[in-house]
Amino acid sequence: MRIEDIGLWVEDLDKMRAFYETYFGARANDLYHNPQKVFKSYFLTFVDDAYLELMTWGDIAERHENAFGCAHLAYVVGDEADVDVLMGRLREAGYAVVGEPRRIGDGCYESVVLDTEGNQIEITAA
Repeated sequence: MRIEDIGLWVEDLDKMRAFYETYFGARANDLYHNPQKVFKSYFLTFVDDAYLELMTWGDIAERHENAFGCAHLAYVVGDEADVDVLMGRLREAGYAVVGEPRRIGDGCYESVVLDTEGNQIEITAA
């Protein structure tokens, strides 16, 4: 298991992308845009292959109490079956599953659980 990415909600996606590219040597992927959810994001890759996902979502400030900052921590656990097994263990232990295992818009298989303090943890397949 390894940390896959950390996601940040941001107001100005392009400005934040430029900041990380200019000062931290990040390389951005192509813009991901889901017009149905008015969601956009960039994955930034750093020298050590760590990822930072910068995300914006239409009227985000009106949708969420804590609209900007850390959105999630994502872990890669193996294949889809590994995601399902871990999510079953977490559910059985009483943790809140807020995103059932599913394939999302970019084709990734993931599920989302809340940790003991309510932080979103994405569990993804490699």
